[in-house]
Amino acid sequence: MDKEARLQGTTPAEHPEALRLWLRLLTCTQLIETQVRTHLRAQFDTTLPRFDLMAQLERAPEGLKMNELSRRMMVTGGNVTGITDQLVSEGLVERVAVLGDRRAFRIKLTMKGSAQFAEMAHQHEGWIVDAFAGLSALEIDSLHALLGKVKAQAQLTHDAPIDAPILEIL
Repeated sequence: MDKEARLQGTTPAEHPEALRLWLRLLTCTQLIETQVRTHLRAQFDTTLPRFDLMAQLERAPEGLKMNELSRRMMVTGGNVTGITDQLVSEGLVERVAVLGDRRAFRIKLTMKGSAQFAEMAHQHEGWIVDAFAGLSALEIDSLHALLGKVKAQAQLTHDAPIDAPILEIL
């Protein structure tokens, strides 16, 4: 049962409209994310965190240091290291030494990794388009604008504005 369905049977006065909207957004996000995870596993035998790491590297052709990847993905360095190790062993990413710093490496997509990511990204785009197929172009534009207002308000009331690169494209 999703979070929104748990509210059914309760009186509306118990739950303000903002809470109902939040639960609807959360439920939609979880449903779409589950579909994306399922498709990635079935079609590419990969996971969403691996896809996310490759997406960050695709946006940075010069590569990223591990701490940059960790910050951008909003996960611990240990998580990034584990995913990177897997992708290196599969020949999808490589570690490149940073000149002047013997301990630092940049992580970059290999040619094989770039080709595989391009195919995954193309399919991913289709899955997202399908997830919103029930909305018209005008409804998508309206929803995007409205959620932009929610995002702006959340950033105003948050101690430190969200600046993760993935959120900038939203």
